[in-house]
Amino acid sequence: MSEPGSPAGRVSGDRAPVSVPASHIGWLSAAAALCVAVLAGSGIVGSDDLLAGLATLWRPSVAILSIMVSTSAAQHLGILDMIAARIAPGTDRSPAQVFRSAFVMSAVTAAILNNDAAILLLTPLVVILVRRCYPERPDLVVPFAFAVFAAAGVAPLVTSNPMNLIVADYLGIGFNEYAMRMAPVAVAGWLATYGVLRILFRVPLREAAGRMGAGPYRDQRLALPARSFLAVLVLSLACYPALSFFGWPVWPIAAGIAVLGAALCWGSRTASPRRLAATVSWPIMIFLYCVFVIVLGLRNAGVVDVLAALYASPTGDTARIALIAVVSAMGSAVLNNHPMAILNALAIQATGAWTHRQVLAALIGGDLGPRLLPMGSLAGLLWFDSLRRLDVHPGLVRFVRIGVVMTVPALAVSLAVVLLSPP
Repeated sequence: MSEPGSPAGRVSGDRAPVSVPASHIGWLSAAAALCVAVLAGSGIVGSDDLLAGLATLWRPSVAILSIMVSTSAAQHLGILDMIAARIAPGTDRSPAQVFRSAFVMSAVTAAILNNDAAILLLTPLVVILVRRCYPERPDLVVPFAFAVFAAAGVAPLVTSNPMNLIVADYLGIGFNEYAMRMAPVAVAGWLATYGVLRILFRVPLREAAGRMGAGPYRDQRLALPARSFLAVLVLSLACYPALSFFGWPVWPIAAGIAVLGAALCWGSRTASPRRLAATVSWPIMIFLYCVFVIVLGLRNAGVVDVLAALYASPTGDTARIALIAVVSAMGSAVLNNHPMAILNALAIQATGAWTHRQVLAALIGGDLGPRLLPMGSLAGLLWFDSLRRLDVHPGLVRFVRIGVVMTVPALAVSLAVVLLSPP
């Protein structure tokens, strides 16, 4: 039997970490908690706001926590390693072909699990894969790292992004309605982003691969527990629409998948429930709650009314949707997409006659805007931290330059798809 936590097929020392680095999330949570304390002490937020945060967030929080546990279970069972083995380059595959496979793998992982999980798990996995398979091509590491980061774009499912889940739950947008509208948007955004990346990195991707090294993952069949959990993950994609059709929430099925994943890991002696629970980032949950309360404080201070007036100023629906998306993207890049998403939800709701297209435009801006600055999202912080640990330094200026070139066309294409959808 394999060593617990090291499924057969993985090379020792190449395992991607599953826990969120505390260096970033810890101080973000502490800063947010301090801000809540200041707002409460000054009377800007009261006990009603604190309770409202709990009442609003408990359902999406259960779903988010469950997705964290499910992600950890999939990693411990070797599912992601199996996927990596499938994209590992062979002598008949060019760097451009492997790059495409890495992008697709990252996009699918972000859609099924969530964007933060995809960044956290796949960034080190892909970097290790490139270094081991292309020992003479260190210039390929950064392009492949950007493929992982950029593929986690617009969330096609409400479960693909924690903040999208919270906003959709708050405004009463169900799983099916969200997916029917956002899945085409996500596909369009993926195509636009992939096209831009291929143009930006066309020189290193078309050069010869050089001497091929041995890949860090052996292509072995998954054990029965891993195959069972993979089947459950796929089945859940059918369960979510069924639940939404009957008006049921997402969190019960997410919790059930997490419990089953933990049971399979425990039964196969791959990871104990305690080990899986240790990968849950409670600082993230504290951060999400504090951000929600902070935004309620901003609403009490009149900031939401100002934003609502700005969104209501255009007379045409097309201009309003474009304005919401651009402000959301810029605000997310500067403020972080978590507080900006909640600010948008409250502001759009305050305009009165809001439409689902306006909400989707705000979420699209929040999903794509963080490509402009690393502080714009948790995913960006996780990506930079993972690369730093692997001694990869893309550079802030390069990040911003590539981010701008990626974001503008992806945002334009995504908004075009939204504008073609029903109000």
